[in-house]
Amino acid sequence: MVPIAIDNVTLEYDTPAGKVTGVKDVSFDIGASEFICIVGPSGCGKSTLLNVIAGFLPPAAGEIRIDGKAVKGHGMDRGVVFQDFAQLFPWRTALGNVSFGLEMKGIPKAERDKIAREQLRLVKLEKFVDSFPHHLSGGMQQRVAIARALAYNPSVLLMDEPFAALDAMTRDDMQLLLADVWRATRKTVIYVTHNVAEAVYLADRVIVMSAHPGTVQADIRIDLPRPRDPLSLEFVDCQKQLMRHLGHKVSGNGAGH
Repeated sequence: MVPIAIDNVTLEYDTPAGKVTGVKDVSFDIGASEFICIVGPSGCGKSTLLNVIAGFLPPAAGEIRIDGKAVKGHGMDRGVVFQDFAQLFPWRTALGNVSFGLEMKGIPKAERDKIAREQLRLVKLEKFVDSFPHHLSGGMQQRVAIARALAYNPSVLLMDEPFAALDAMTRDDMQLLLADVWRATRKTVIYVTHNVAEAVYLADRVIVMSAHPGTVQADIRIDLPRPRDPLSLEFVDCQKQLMRHLGHKVSGNGAGH
């Protein structure tokens, strides 16, 4: 059984001018513990598709199955990390934010605090358990968000451009951290990004979506050993391959990490 099957998914929006198709006939499978990146031009439906997988939006046609069960809404089998720093509760400490999902599940306080501390250690924030979000940098807030999404042990982690609002150096650090977290947890990850170098750095496979309405244009396996060297010729070649699928003219050495 395929852990995640996305089967002919179409989503339509109601607008004053009538129905508009956001994504159309999207199909691909995702294996257990695979790290999938979804890339494509702005407005191609990357985030829309992620919201359908999360169960926040119902598809107009097709279905998504996780472990053979059709997605009918949001469930605790999926953890979600957004781009927006405001996803954390400002009145809760880092520990309080990470333990929130466990609290909703009715886990006793001592046990949820233990789990939350373990997750904060995983993202290297064990010294900041009592800090509130406004005391943390943007990168640290995203680390708390990742720890919170992992704390209730979902089988799938959904990430919508989580590092896009960070400066370049912090984003590079976060990519390294996420690669380490993925190696440690072996979660299945679906990660939306507009950054081609980020996709090559993180992904086992990259799903390239075409412009509006979003359809799958290519499904590319990234066969590079980990940890990956963004300055290697093989890395740059993978970037160029993705850029060509996205319709960009490629010359020179490509972009850096």
